[in-house]
Amino acid sequence: MGNETINNQVHDLRIAAGATQEELARAVGVTRQTIIAVEKGNYVPSVLLAMKISKFFKKPIEKVFYA
Repeated sequence: MGNETINNQVHDLRIAAGATQEELARAVGVTRQTIIAVEKGNYVPSVLLAMKISKFFKKPIEKVFYA
């Protein structure tokens, strides 16, 4: 374990939605720094956070996050 990562479309979806990192962070209940880390792939979100982010974009979770 340890160095596991997950690929995601958070940055691209956020830009397409016209949302800032701050707006996304506020909507899902985390800090902007957490969104930055998720977008860079430096942070693997919890299942709950991944679900909240997917709901924000109105996309199935597997369209936002993938291995």
